[in-house]
Amino acid sequence: MTTPDDPGQNVHAVQHAAQDDDGNRRQFISWVTLGLMTTASVASLRPSPSMAIYGLAAIFLYLLPAVVFLLPTALVGAELASGWTGGIYRWVSEALGKPLGFIAVWCQFAMTIAYYPSLLAYVASTFAYVIHPSLAENGLYVAICIVVLYWAGVYVSSRGTKTIAGLSSLGLIIGTLIPGVVLVVLGLVFLGQGNPSAAPMDGSHWLPPWTGLASLVLIVNNFLSYAGMEMNGVHVSSLRSPRAEYPRSVFLATGLVLLIFILPALAISWVMPAKELSLTAGLMQAFQAFFDHFGVGWMTKIVGVMLVCAALGGMLTWLAGPAKGLVLLSRQEGYLPPFLQKFNKYGVPQNVMVAQGVLTTLIGVLYAFSHDVSSQYWMFSVITIQIYLVAYLLMFVAVVRLRRTQPDAPRGFVVPAVSAVAGVGFVASLLALVIGFVPPDQYDTGPLWRYLLIVGGGLLVLGIAAPVAFLKFRKPSWIHPEYR
Repeated sequence: MTTPDDPGQNVHAVQHAAQDDDGNRRQFISWVTLGLMTTASVASLRPSPSMAIYGLAAIFLYLLPAVVFLLPTALVGAELASGWTGGIYRWVSEALGKPLGFIAVWCQFAMTIAYYPSLLAYVASTFAYVIHPSLAENGLYVAICIVVLYWAGVYVSSRGTKTIAGLSSLGLIIGTLIPGVVLVVLGLVFLGQGNPSAAPMDGSHWLPPWTGLASLVLIVNNFLSYAGMEMNGVHVSSLRSPRAEYPRSVFLATGLVLLIFILPALAISWVMPAKELSLTAGLMQAFQAFFDHFGVGWMTKIVGVMLVCAALGGMLTWLAGPAKGLVLLSRQEGYLPPFLQKFNKYGVPQNVMVAQGVLTTLIGVLYAFSHDVSSQYWMFSVITIQIYLVAYLLMFVAVVRLRRTQPDAPRGFVVPAVSAVAGVGFVASLLALVIGFVPPDQYDTGPLWRYLLIVGGGLLVLGIAAPVAFLKFRKPSWIHPEYR
């Protein structure tokens, strides 16, 4: 996942599509264009190291969640977005009631509290290869980077700077496509020279070795990698023939996303033994190994700067997005106290971002006390995924419920066999949520009780207890005066 969902942006996108439907100057896009837009919003190199650990089996472990999660979310999201404006809050509220709608949109916001530390830990470890590679697994260094970079991002975003708006698409080229192609080409040349692969590449390794759930738990990370694809369903009304063209765009995007995910993961596995691979710095470990092999080690720093700039640029483009969507909704319904509903003079929800930043800082500080940065990274990635999956579970239930309660509501796209498609997505999401509580074999996450306390506590506090508390203690006076 390159961007978390922005409920506010979803509202405007769908409303714009609706206006186009009523006017005479409707602008169409091709299904190929939509497929490329979707690819840009999902594809990233960041999850590659976690799958490189499995070697050739990474192909299977990417394909499985693509079929049972990626495709259902994209199809379901298209039906909901083309039928109801307002994003996931509206979808779940229409089907299951406003309280559950708030919990769904809250989870889209709350997941970023755990997501930012894991993203910035990746940035810190990547940048370590520009200054000193040994810092990549130094907890204190990573903690300092997380805190400093997050608050710097808050400051820049709070100024309402518009010049960063185009950094996300630029980041796709600079930080994903170019490094990804370079990595794969270097890997192929490496193998072509007769060098042995660090991971076995024979037919007996297509499936991962089975030693229980712990041996497969890293597959859960792929659910986060694929998250957000459904949000491009808001553009379904811009297709000339949505029913025929949208599935094509989904399959095109799925194929491209899988290539971007799978090929770099395989290239990393060719040069880096699984036992030496870091979840946060694995990408740079592979570049360093390849560049050293070909005698151009100095290029590692250049690639490191490219990856860091792209990651930070992407973060800045959407740092205030989820918070803004939540605040706009809370002004209408009174879900948050007035203090957290305030915008600064640039139209940025600075108070919510500061409150979010306090929690992000506390999480970041935990890295300073960790002897294993990869394990910390994994735990906070799991918390991010589990919180996000709560929203997806509600979304899958909502689409089936709305098909039954509002069968005649106009939809630009209709999911065939919706109960089966949504059912597959729901079960897959539920299994991913449960499997997340199993510590992985590959990393030392400490005693089981501590792992469960951190992961379970994060899900319970951020994903469930917090929104329930806001719902319980909300007051009529919390509704903004312009909506009373």
